Amino acid sequence: MTGVSVTVSDMEVQRALAALARLGRDPAPALKALGPLLVASTRNRIVAEQAPDGAAWPRLHPAYAAAKRGPGMLRERAMRGGLFGSLTSQQDGDTLRIGTNKRYAAVHQFGAVIRPQTAPALVFPLGGRTVRAKRVTIPARPFLGISAADRDTIAEVIADFARRATRRGAR
Repeated sequence: MTGVSVTVSDMEVQRALAALARLGRDPAPALKALGPLLVASTRNRIVAEQAPDGAAWPRLHPAYAAAKRGPGMLRERAMRGGLFGSLTSQQDGDTLRIGTNKRYAAVHQFGAVIRPQTAPALVFPLGGRTVRAKRVTIPARPFLGISAADRDTIAEVIADFARRATRRGAR
């Protein structure tokens, strides 16, 4: 994934994975099962327009919002291969990545200030008029990360894998 990467080092999750490993079980199947669940959770946060911590995203500029195509923030091109549709998971050994290959994803995740590179000003249409600006600030609208509900899901999936491993080991 070349778009954006956010590393989450959650001690609770790491302890649960370590417990699974102590049972002699490879954590890869549990992580592989978690991938689609966490992608769905990320998409649900985008629809809800909120960060993993539950904070609402900053609103769009009213003139931009009035002219915007699509159902909401970060979903305009969902059906044409945009960020929303590009979310995916990759599991490799004891690592699970949730992300996108869209290079512009980092701008949305972390925010950015856009300045003109070869002209004295940025020029773009907004609200039926042409706007010139020395810079445009795009606020962060974090979509990647682990929410409290995600932590619960992770714990449940890992616990389920551990229960099944324990039952198999008792036979």
